[in-house]
Amino acid sequence: MAAEQPTDVDDPVGYFLQDMTYHGKTDRTRTAYERVLRAFEAFLGDPSRNPTGAAISIDDASHRDCMAWIHTLRNRAVASSTIATYASYLHRFYAYMAQVGVFESNPMSLVMEEMDEKIDTSPARREVSVPQMRGFVREIRHPLDHALVVTLLKTGMRVGELCNLDVRDVSLSVEPPVDGVSTRAALDGRGPSIYVASDPSVGTVSNGEERTASNKRKRSTVVPVDEELETVLLRWLAIRPDSESPAEPLFVGTASGWGTRLSPDAVHHIVTSHAADSGWYRRGGDREENVTPHYFRHFFTTHLRDRTGDRGIVKYLRGDVAGDIIDTYTHNWGDRVRETYESNIYSLL
Repeated sequence: MAAEQPTDVDDPVGYFLQDMTYHGKTDRTRTAYERVLRAFEAFLGDPSRNPTGAAISIDDASHRDCMAWIHTLRNRAVASSTIATYASYLHRFYAYMAQVGVFESNPMSLVMEEMDEKIDTSPARREVSVPQMRGFVREIRHPLDHALVVTLLKTGMRVGELCNLDVRDVSLSVEPPVDGVSTRAALDGRGPSIYVASDPSVGTVSNGEERTASNKRKRSTVVPVDEELETVLLRWLAIRPDSESPAEPLFVGTASGWGTRLSPDAVHHIVTSHAADSGWYRRGGDREENVTPHYFRHFFTTHLRDRTGDRGIVKYLRGDVAGDIIDTYTHNWGDRVRETYESNIYSLL
């Protein structure tokens, strides 16, 4: 535990759950976290699983202990999606406890990176080539739907991150036709680009609007915008309905919910409707078979990584790295990120 924190936190899980309550999390969310964290705590407390024959406290667990727990879940044939959820709960617990200084580090960081690799290389996942995806995109006529899909495919961002974008988070070579909105200072000198923040979360107020989706980035990221994506975004902004939100969300409804920020459910419906038209989505199908917004993140990762051979750049763009690694790319963004991205990003139009 960090020296500046009280040394009498006898129940770290209880400490975390109490803070969740203070942060306004629902009882249902708190109960889900408690169930998973207590199960992990029980696993650590079982001397039979430890070669030394001793129990381990949750604040002393290493990344190998976390990996061992994940391994036991797989051996029990727990669904991969459930394992990913449990791992994310444990990761958020350790990340928070490290952030507030109760724990010294987050042993789940390495585990999550390893799990991301496994998810993105699943042999059972549907394979879509760039030409096939290009044909899919060209069949989407609606400006909003087209802009959503191209943005997801060109940036690899999560659907919640897409929904949380505001007009100020986008810098284009032409000023967006939205009165009174200026771009973030963080985008100055970057050229056409998108700022994906790490901080918006459900229930918090960001840029004057309460958010209904969470971003999961370890650090805020600036993602390049190439000519194709810029063309698509300018086309969308030219017909984007006015919004009453002071945040001026980038993507808003054009039917029900006119002018209001799109939700992840709405984006999921838009994407899967077009995927179903192409035979890429089946109601009741699993995540390996169906093309959803999350699939676009896999597509981006796989194809850009294969083209660049640079996992670091791809991890930076995905928002999966923190600390010194992301600082290196941020410091040398123009040469290391934009040039690599523009030289290797696939064409969709």
